[in-house]
Amino acid sequence: MLTKYRNLSTALKKAVANCKMKFEIEIDDKSGFCFGVVYAIEMAQEMLENNETLYCLGDIVHNNVEVERLKNLGLITVDHEQFKKLKNCRILLRAHGEPPETYRIAIENNIELIDASCPVVLRLQNSIKHGFDEITREGGQIVIYGKEGHAEVNGLVGQTNGKVIVVNTIGDLVKINFSKPVSVFSQTTMSTTTAGN
Repeated sequence: MLTKYRNLSTALKKAVANCKMKFEIEIDDKSGFCFGVVYAIEMAQEMLENNETLYCLGDIVHNNVEVERLKNLGLITVDHEQFKKLKNCRILLRAHGEPPETYRIAIENNIELIDASCPVVLRLQNSIKHGFDEITREGGQIVIYGKEGHAEVNGLVGQTNGKVIVVNTIGDLVKINFSKPVSVFSQTTMSTTTAGN
């Protein structure tokens, strides 16, 4: 099992120890990483424990403690610019998914991809790709509700060659031409309760 809970508890215990007030902290038993991230971490850990050199394209998870733990095991995190310069190596694709361009570069540079993309994200990418093909024939637009620049959204945008509208707030809706057909998709980690805000 991953050490994420132990690390989190340790950090919380330190914070409580340094605090003058008395209080109790409960961690929801449903908290933690999604199954896609857990899968990616387990894949990385297994390879690193076998002393294999492994790169990861971007931080494997939005958790500095876990990123540092894997770095200490030997995981080398690279950004997309560094990735383009790598050749003849192994690189883990994290759960967020990647645009088609990443796979093309890997083939050109003889990079073995260890694809830990979340199956939910992969299904969404596929839906966006097919939705884009269909709505383009109708003269319409694809809209993604998500955080522009987020790794998952970058992968989703890549399915349309960048021909998509990303919205995150009501103010972003001015980007949409409502006189044309619109297909809307959502980043998998966006809250449904804030979608109307």
